[in-house]
Amino acid sequence: MMDIDNMPRVFALFPNVILLAVVILFAVSALLQWLWNITITRIFGVREITYWEAFRLLIIAGILFGGSVFRINF
Repeated sequence: MMDIDNMPRVFALFPNVILLAVVILFAVSALLQWLWNITITRIFGVREITYWEAFRLLIIAGILFGGSVFRINF
């Protein structure tokens, strides 16, 4: 059981955790874009993708394959 005195300290961490999650999401999107542009374009001859297209692909993959970082199990 959590101590009442530590509750404000725990809630103070939430903005940092949310900020870290957003930074990781944007970093993974940039990594996906880079990997796509150096691999898929050379193998299949398709065009390079933009950062926001990589971001959307990451979200679609998370929805389709259930790989969400933000999953909460009850």
